[in-house]
Amino acid sequence: MTIQRIAAIAGIFIATTFAWFILGTALQQRTNQQQSQLGGEVTDVWGPALRQLHPSAYYLTAASANGRKQIQPTLSKVTVGLNYEPKKRGLLWYRTYGAKFEAQYEITNPTPVTQTVYVRFELPGEKASFHDFSFDLGATGKREALPDHGAITQAISLEPGKSAPLAVAYHARGMDSWRYEFGDSARVRQFSLVMTTDFEEINFPVGTGSPTTRERAGGGWSLEWSYPDVISAPAIGMDMPKVLNAGPVASRISFFAPVSLLFFFTVLLILGMMKNANLHPVNYFFLAAGFFAFQLLFAYLVDLVPLMLSFVIASVVSLILVCGYVGAVGGRRLLVVAVPAQSAYMVLFSYSFFFDGLTGLTITIGAIATLALLMIATARVNWAEKLSKPAAKHPPPLPGAAMA
Repeated sequence: MTIQRIAAIAGIFIATTFAWFILGTALQQRTNQQQSQLGGEVTDVWGPALRQLHPSAYYLTAASANGRKQIQPTLSKVTVGLNYEPKKRGLLWYRTYGAKFEAQYEITNPTPVTQTVYVRFELPGEKASFHDFSFDLGATGKREALPDHGAITQAISLEPGKSAPLAVAYHARGMDSWRYEFGDSARVRQFSLVMTTDFEEINFPVGTGSPTTRERAGGGWSLEWSYPDVISAPAIGMDMPKVLNAGPVASRISFFAPVSLLFFFTVLLILGMMKNANLHPVNYFFLAAGFFAFQLLFAYLVDLVPLMLSFVIASVVSLILVCGYVGAVGGRRLLVVAVPAQSAYMVLFSYSFFFDGLTGLTITIGAIATLALLMIATARVNWAEKLSKPAAKHPPPLPGAAMA
């Protein structure tokens, strides 16, 4: 193997890397285009991310600058059940869910005189629809409650120090996340919220607090936030579990594919030199094309068949192309190197993209394992001899030339 051949193989690697970059960019643009087109449709059909605000109340008084004195519920018991129901539209999955909300509040008149207290409850989401909705304030029975600008406001007369119960319940559907926020409430007293989920993968959005207690409940969790007396209480929220979309996975695999090809070429080149089975740069061109066939077939096969089945089919096709070609060109001595190398560097490496957070660790482990393997295998190799030009072979002398 000469330096010129190694330079030619490096050129083939760079050209294949450029082709992978084009493929990954095309897949990324296609995914972004579908997300922008279909995301709004899913929100209109199913519902937005639900953001429930803590109810507020006020009474009219001349002692306040704006003529209103804000008060907060003196007791709050909230329960919410989240039912994860991801929906597919086009080629993308969306993190949709159903929410069952029930809450019991107490509104208290803190003054020494009878007050007309106005209670305001904002609905979570302008485009959300609500089923089995109820809003009951006081002990006068159910009254018709119609929202005005996304909120319901009702008045009740309370004697000094007396309290009125407020019961709210509804079923709604949302997407991506659910939150409960306290708005302008500077201080929250006697508040508790119990959340139950039917999914195990829980993640609290940025800016929300962790639950006070948590325990397993069937196939999900039972979580409780308890705020006996808290100033600037953090919001409460839950992100829906992540879904595996084919477009982002395929584009990430394409962008990182040169790493797997680099490992494969390095192992095949060095071990091939040790076995005196040096392949021509043209052979490496076809091997690179066999690797590229995996990402290309996988990227467009997911439009027709499920994600994992597409991955298996593309992997098998590429293994047959690459390893079959290595066996035909280099024989068994290179085939025993190509099969485990491609299985590790292409199949297992690409499979790590199905799991968040494993890609970097996979690259690190693969690089260290490859380095250790090559260091052990080449410790006694004379590289000056392996990289030197082969001695020129002179043709044998013609018969009778010596006699002449």
